[in-house]
Amino acid sequence: MAVSTERKRRRALGEHLTPQAVFREYILPELLPHLYAYRWVDLFAGEGNLIFPLLEHVPPEQRAEFFRDHIFLYDIQPSLVARCVQRAIQMGVPESLARQNIRQQDTLECYPEEILNTSLPVYHVTNPPYLYLGYIVKHPETRAYLRYFQGANSGYQDLYQIALMNDLRHGISHMVYIIPSNFLFGYAVSNQIRDDFLPFYSIRKAIIFEKDLFEHTGTHVAICFFERKRVPCREPQEFEGIKVNTTVHTRRYRLVPRFHYRAGSEFEMFVQEFRAKNPLKVRFYLTAEMVNNHRGDFRVRVIDVNAWEGRSYMRREILVDETLCKTIRANPLFVRTLDTGSEEGRAGLYRISEVYQVDGILVSESPYRTHPIQVFLEPALPEDAIEILKDYFNLMLEYFREQTDSEFLTTYKYSESRYTRKYLGLTQAKALIETFPYLELNPQERARFFELVRLGNAEDVLAYQRARKEGGNLALWL
Repeated sequence: MAVSTERKRRRALGEHLTPQAVFREYILPELLPHLYAYRWVDLFAGEGNLIFPLLEHVPPEQRAEFFRDHIFLYDIQPSLVARCVQRAIQMGVPESLARQNIRQQDTLECYPEEILNTSLPVYHVTNPPYLYLGYIVKHPETRAYLRYFQGANSGYQDLYQIALMNDLRHGISHMVYIIPSNFLFGYAVSNQIRDDFLPFYSIRKAIIFEKDLFEHTGTHVAICFFERKRVPCREPQEFEGIKVNTTVHTRRYRLVPRFHYRAGSEFEMFVQEFRAKNPLKVRFYLTAEMVNNHRGDFRVRVIDVNAWEGRSYMRREILVDETLCKTIRANPLFVRTLDTGSEEGRAGLYRISEVYQVDGILVSESPYRTHPIQVFLEPALPEDAIEILKDYFNLMLEYFREQTDSEFLTTYKYSESRYTRKYLGLTQAKALIETFPYLELNPQERARFFELVRLGNAEDVLAYQRARKEGGNLALWL
């Protein structure tokens, strides 16, 4: 009960205290070369784990003087402020000075402008509170926080976003923020904050954690190093990202304003740029309503994804009219939206008959996005084109997963497996199918396109698509 109460308290405050080891390994080495060049501030200080390690690198006899000019800490909780005061005293700072520079204040609502009264530039190093608006609205104990999202802050989706905008409005030059990874990868939850914030700041570097970092929350975070631009501008920006999971690797990120500066937007760029002028029409789900509206004497074998038989979906026979029977059998593909955890079970397009040994996938009750979902296309494709569409879809999906480390997909679950399990949205699946140019190719072009897909080189398929879109000479490919 005590553990549950503590978690609820932390959740209500959006409080997740930073382990000192995280600061020492990933942040401190970046800051130490500039120790005397900045005023170090944390407006959400907690226990001070993002600032006091800096003081350790000042000789003991100089700490009081350094603390006076270089360190300011704030927190909304009096108990944490008291801890920070005691910690400063233990490190040789006089109590009166510690109480002067460590203060209890709601810095989201009332920004402490006194930190700007210095010839030193301010460097804000912080782990702000995270609490998204959807949670705040639903829980009585957090609804008071709705006041933060009024006026100029209308439209933002999380407390950490309010903190970022407060720093922007006060001209802070350098910041390190430990914030949810959705700042980089989120869609609607983060589009506005990126659009408003990143024209003013560059991301110099980011460490992205694909594992649990905090004891009391599963929120996955990134450490972002921000630098204010000399002149605000909406332009692409690039930075190095270090991804930490079971292994550590780096890759370059390019954020594009047209896609709300979202990291991993290469897939969205592709499906928008290469959408066919005459795309296949796509819809999903074989529903009970469709079956009821087309009752007849034709037997069709299906699995019912709303019913279980042991450890597998229930197999059934349905009786439908000739029209629906032909439609079901002419559309033998389903989309697996969710990685199962093995290479053989990656999200993608698959044949219903090969995986389930039936003709169709029935939704007898409510549809769920993580179920296997039958795909219906108009016009119906011949058998060879169905196979090529499946191979094309999976080839391009895996290509962009490789290019972006699957970051355009939604994270379903972090695990110890070689890759992080992801969810492919139906909107994304539809958009990728709509880049399949089948209806726009003459027989000779179609044959060459099919051959490129069979060869399995995504770069060649992409080059062919680009040549076709730009009105290039496709004869070079024939």
